[in-house]
Amino acid sequence: MNRFSRRKILGALLMLPWLPVSAASNRSAATSARKTLVAYFSRSGNTRVIAGQIHRALGTDLFEIEPVTPYPEDYEQTVEQARRERDRGYEPPLKSTVANIAAYETIFLGFPIWGETAPPIIRSFLSRHDLSGKTLIPFITHGGYGLGSSLSVLAQHALRARLVEGLTMEADQERRTLNTVTQWLGNVRLPR
Repeated sequence: MNRFSRRKILGALLMLPWLPVSAASNRSAATSARKTLVAYFSRSGNTRVIAGQIHRALGTDLFEIEPVTPYPEDYEQTVEQARRERDRGYEPPLKSTVANIAAYETIFLGFPIWGETAPPIIRSFLSRHDLSGKTLIPFITHGGYGLGSSLSVLAQHALRARLVEGLTMEADQERRTLNTVTQWLGNVRLPR
């Protein structure tokens, strides 16, 4: 009798950490043969959850887009830095790039909306990877303000990619939490 049930095997597989594709190491050639990559940037984890779900459901490769210098942990500091980068057209350096981007036919690209557009690190990713002839499928999270100019950023930075309709989802827990706590603190009366 086999001591490994399907449920146990699936459970064990779900417990494995996500292995991002990096410039230094790629998984097996069999993985590359799938020709689909999920690349994502996530600050608070909302976009990471969606990336993981797509990755598991479709059996894709997974790549986390990260800047060389991480954004601040503080939400308000991150918002201010992203605004400055956006206004200057700055593209922060990437921690790593996809070494074998040519092997992929389809790229799922995930990111949150920052300042009514794609985060500057997404422009960096698109500028440093040739997506000519590839299908680009965005999945975008936002805090209630919609897509802003993010789709035009994708179109401008991935000129020769085939941009198709993706997923847009409101995921505003962080902003909602900050607003709720700020409102609550405004009503707290401390003893004098």
